Amino acid sequence: MTITEVPQNAAPDTPVSRAPDPVSDAPERISGTPHGVSPIQKRNPIKPGRDRLMTALSLAAAAGGTLVGVIGFAMSYSTLAKVALSWGFSEKLAPWFPVGVDASIIAFLALDLYLIRKDTAWPVLRMAAHAMTGATIWFNASSQGHIAAGPVKAASHGVMPLLFVIGVEAARKLFIKKAQLEAGTAADRIPLHRWILSPIATPRFYRRMRLYGVTSYPEMIRRQQDLIAYEQWLKRKYRGDLGKASEDERLPMKMASYGYTVSDALALPEQQEREAEKRAEEAERRRLAAETRRELAQKKAEADRLEADGELETVRARVEGKTAQARAHARAQTSAAERAAELEEQALETALTAEAKTRTAAAQRQETEHRKAQAAADLEAAELEHRAAEKRKETAEADRIAAAEVQAVETAAIAEARRAATEADRAAAETEKAAAETRRAAAEADRRKAEEEERAATARADAQAARERETETEHRAAERRLAAAEIEQRAVELEDAARLKPRERAARKVARMILQTAGGEADRLPLADIQRELAVTSPATASEYRQEAADLLKQGYRP
Repeated sequence: MTITEVPQNAAPDTPVSRAPDPVSDAPERISGTPHGVSPIQKRNPIKPGRDRLMTALSLAAAAGGTLVGVIGFAMSYSTLAKVALSWGFSEKLAPWFPVGVDASIIAFLALDLYLIRKDTAWPVLRMAAHAMTGATIWFNASSQGHIAAGPVKAASHGVMPLLFVIGVEAARKLFIKKAQLEAGTAADRIPLHRWILSPIATPRFYRRMRLYGVTSYPEMIRRQQDLIAYEQWLKRKYRGDLGKASEDERLPMKMASYGYTVSDALALPEQQEREAEKRAEEAERRRLAAETRRELAQKKAEADRLEADGELETVRARVEGKTAQARAHARAQTSAAERAAELEEQALETALTAEAKTRTAAAQRQETEHRKAQAAADLEAAELEHRAAEKRKETAEADRIAAAEVQAVETAAIAEARRAATEADRAAAETEKAAAETRRAAAEADRRKAEEEERAATARADAQAARERETETEHRAAERRLAAAEIEQRAVELEDAARLKPRERAARKVARMILQTAGGEADRLPLADIQRELAVTSPATASEYRQEAADLLKQGYRP
């Protein structure tokens, strides 16, 4: 609060002004001050006899006012009813016209008094009641013709409503005064003699009382006396020169026009210092509170950020897990497809190799048969040569016998020559026979070798046929695995598109295993296969997966 601000509340009605604390050597009281003015005069309590008199007067006023009102409204009723007929109202509506006018006056005045009693007065009601009263007076006065023609008659008809309103105004004033007394806001009136004796200072005196809520005239007198006494004390202190007084000491003279007492004005600097300290403390407290809130907000924001980061990491780990699982499935399916393709390629190469080996075995078999035929031909030629050697031997024996027969006639030289020739022929025959035997043995060996090669070729052909059947079986198995891998890959893509959970994916995988390996019958699929394929250790879990897969197949699931 600055020294120019108006105090919020009026000064309390203290019987004695307190000595100014901030100024040293300030007098508590100016000597010679009249004792009959400074203290507030206490109101004497109402005596019982006077209370009874007031009650009797109130009852008489109420009875008289009611009587005046009844008489006035009765006279007004008949007069206004006739006026309403003369104004063109119907006989049914004319009697209600004065009732409406007089009832509005009573209603407005009663409501105004009720609102005053509740301390919520509304001036519009009073003005409306006065307007209706003026209208009633005018209607009653003008009912006797032109008012200027008969003013006495007009006044006699209009005076009764006026008297009723005067009585109600008196009651209203009484109610207002009583309410002010009960609320402690009743203001004293400045005596008339003060207006006469001090016509210049009294308006300022009245203004200060009304502006700053000083309701007690003696209290205002006391304040004025304290201010004069304080000013005289300052003059005595500084030997008549008030310019030497400090700003704080001159505050009572400056703040008197704003409703401050001498004590309040002198206490202003200290009060303002205390309030300044309070404001500084409050500002510091607000600053510390703001810093605390800012730190709490920062910590909360940091905690929220860490929590959000944790949730983000959790979601990221979950997504990465699902992505890794999907990638593992895709890699497994791709590997299965690649393995199936390799097996198919190997099967095709094996088939081609087997075919080539079959052609080679056939060629070898043909060559063996050819060698066997050649060996048979050689054997037959050896037999023929053996028979020719036998015939030559027989011929040589015949020649020898013939030579012996002619030996006698031939000379010894000729005989010797013949014998040598014969020996040579015999040796040649022996040699030829040995060669024939050798050729026959070689032919026999070739025949046995050909037979062994034929048996080996037959065995190789049988083995090749077996390998061909095995290759065909592996080829068909590779085709089935390739088809299964394609189905698995397509199913995984559909499951990824549907964003299925891991358990739903596992159930569908088991359903595909039932279709591919168990002929569509769930009970034929071993639990061990499910455990191995899904990497689960519990047979109960594998059984649950198999049951869920069976339910899916019953619902029409087909990959």
